[in-house]
Amino acid sequence: MSGQSTDAAVTPGQPGPGGPVGTGGPGEPVGSGGPGNEPGAARAAATAEAPPQKDAQAGEAPAGPSAAVRRRESLIVGLACLGQFMVVLDVSIVNVALPAIRDSLHFASADLPWVVNAYTLALAGFMLLGGRAADLFGRRRMFLVGVVAFTAASVVGGLAPSAGVLVAARAVQGLGAAVLAPCTLTIITTTFTEGPRRTRAIATWSMVGAVGGAVGAIAGGLLTDYLSWRWVLLVNLPIGLAVVVGTRLWLPADRGNAGRKLDVPGAVTVSAGLTALVYGIVQADKDGWGATGTLLPIVAGLVLLGLFVLIQARLASEPLLPLRLLGVWQRSGANLVMFLLGAGFFSLLYFVSIYLQNVRDFSPIETGLVFVPHTVATVVGAKSAARMLGRGVPAPWLIISGLVASAAGFLWQAQLDATGSVLLWVVAPGSLVFLGIGLALTPVAMTATSGVPGADAGIASGLANAARQIGGSFGLVVLTGIASAHTRSLLDGGEPAAGSPELASALTSGFSWAFVSAAAILALCILVTLTLPRPPRRTAAS
Repeated sequence: MSGQSTDAAVTPGQPGPGGPVGTGGPGEPVGSGGPGNEPGAARAAATAEAPPQKDAQAGEAPAGPSAAVRRRESLIVGLACLGQFMVVLDVSIVNVALPAIRDSLHFASADLPWVVNAYTLALAGFMLLGGRAADLFGRRRMFLVGVVAFTAASVVGGLAPSAGVLVAARAVQGLGAAVLAPCTLTIITTTFTEGPRRTRAIATWSMVGAVGGAVGAIAGGLLTDYLSWRWVLLVNLPIGLAVVVGTRLWLPADRGNAGRKLDVPGAVTVSAGLTALVYGIVQADKDGWGATGTLLPIVAGLVLLGLFVLIQARLASEPLLPLRLLGVWQRSGANLVMFLLGAGFFSLLYFVSIYLQNVRDFSPIETGLVFVPHTVATVVGAKSAARMLGRGVPAPWLIISGLVASAAGFLWQAQLDATGSVLLWVVAPGSLVFLGIGLALTPVAMTATSGVPGADAGIASGLANAARQIGGSFGLVVLTGIASAHTRSLLDGGEPAAGSPELASALTSGFSWAFVSAAAILALCILVTLTLPRPPRRTAAS
């Protein structure tokens, strides 16, 4: 594709100059990533099975794809969403099981967070590399590699005889997820050209990503109480096997860009830099922001990321992340919005889970069931976003509407106390937060990947996923620090007994401050969204 077609600002729902997204250039088949890629089976089938299209200039609307093609495309979207569901599910499903894991494998209290952190570090650190691998070696191949690695590590973790084995398995799980996650969005963006059908597919993908966190809390409680903590990992085995079989049957093969080489220096510096940065952020929760163990990895991560940018701009002949992709504010701004969205949103499940179990004495199952309305609200938000985008509502307007709703939900939830109604102060405001996230995620994902050529779809998807994941880690540490500092200030150095009204009141007040801070992050996100270019009105001809 020409330099013009990759650098021009292309809005959601509009084809880019020189051809629609997912083409290698004018005249190349949709679904190819440029020379060397095979057209996707769904698109090839559309060419063979769909009835001939009428001349649009003669006043006839072009015929849509046949029923067989639509079924094939639905199966492809289902596979991509199931892969995304596995990745997001394992971010939250383990949280509810942590006390049982600690008792079973005799974890030290200081080491227990690594059951979560090992997964998060590998996922965030290697996601850009995973996205570029999909571009170079083929989306289908890398999707299978990610699913198999993730599933195998889940089995090892579920059968782990010791704490060390479990942490190592979680790290390998994260590596598999880092390959799998960008492939899921890339498969969608290269299967569909920009338009209503791609909008609906991305809406479903976004919905699954948001719902997965809530479902993880629900499933974690059910599996831990009724079976064993080991099943929060072993549950991935049947899901992974189903995805592998479905991929072999329905996902079209592609050769990738065999002629291009992997940018090894870029891959090493960005993976090491992101891993060090996220490690430092995680350590801040334990040691504080001024500690050497926090500052050293953060500084090292920033230096490595700076070196990565230098390599991409000056040294790499075939860069891992072509900087032209970020030269358009529409895409770079959308990734910043994704980062802030993750920073504000990811904290809700964590704080509400702690509040329900530590302050209100809810069981894991009861805690999980509280999140059922959150799941429903996310589905409603994502489906509504797809319909409104299809009717021509500008993406920035939808993003802002969703962010306003979520910020209002956080401010509402900040009014909770240690004895108030769970329905009024937890379920209702939390559902409003998730409704807003469902509205916002789809247009943000569309904007971040719009106008990207097929040859770079994987790295663009990896960048958007990494922005949300790193934002979530950063936001959780910052908000946890705010909540803890406020709780300590109320206790004034004292250590009240567990379960005492004084401790419950102090913890709840700290959570309230965290929710207000999350609303402030989303307000900043709104300001960034206001700077995104507004797409032009679509004419009848377009």
